[in-house]
Amino acid sequence: MTFEAIDVWDRGAVRMIFHNRPDKRNAESQQLLEELDAALDAASVDPKVRVVVIGGHGDHFSAGHDLKEGQAVRMKFSLEERWEYETRLYTGLCMKAWDMPKPTIARVQGACVAGGFMLANMCDLVIASDDAFFVDPVVQTLSLAGTEVLIHPWVMGLRKAKEMLYTGRRMYASEAAEIGMINACVPRTELDAEVDRLADRIAEAPPFAMRMMKRSLNRTADIQGFRNALEAHFDLHLMTHYTQERVEIRKKGLESTISKVRKE
Repeated sequence: MTFEAIDVWDRGAVRMIFHNRPDKRNAESQQLLEELDAALDAASVDPKVRVVVIGGHGDHFSAGHDLKEGQAVRMKFSLEERWEYETRLYTGLCMKAWDMPKPTIARVQGACVAGGFMLANMCDLVIASDDAFFVDPVVQTLSLAGTEVLIHPWVMGLRKAKEMLYTGRRMYASEAAEIGMINACVPRTELDAEVDRLADRIAEAPPFAMRMMKRSLNRTADIQGFRNALEAHFDLHLMTHYTQERVEIRKKGLESTISKVRKE
């Protein structure tokens, strides 16, 4: 398969899938998301692949969904059109990563914002460099009820999730490691080596046993209401696209929103 917005290669039994729009801070365009969706499908059924690493080239993991593309293409979507689009490329893609039959590792550096945050945290494990930061400012900046996949309380606890989403503040990798949201915070120069070490160690395990172990762990979350909670949030998130508050935010302009996110 030929990709443009992502980069895919194998390192032994490890499939590397990287955002490849470094000049755009790896903002997730429709093309990138569709290519990522296809790459996850391919990795799922490739018997040579035992572990999948999702990362990003350049200085940042991902600045989140491509807001400029959204402004140009999806601003006038009806509710029905938005539901179809976001179900397929936002919630659907994230659940595909969550349900991936093979272990997944997010390799995070720099910005991990909103849509990038939810994708990284749908992976089984997260390794971040010490310059990485996590932020989901969409309540403050876009007048939306969080990102499409409300993974936050499941990976950081309810109190911290409320703090992050209410304030839109950044959480740096050191704090994320302290609260258990990520598995490790390492110096930027050691990020690749740490991810490779972890991926190679996991790849040594018998693949079917690993698949069953992941299946059982994910079922534990589902028994606690994980999947139902995400679906319930998605409906409310969609509704906030059509509020008067959202209209007022749009009047202020996209550039002011983007600049505010970068300053915070």
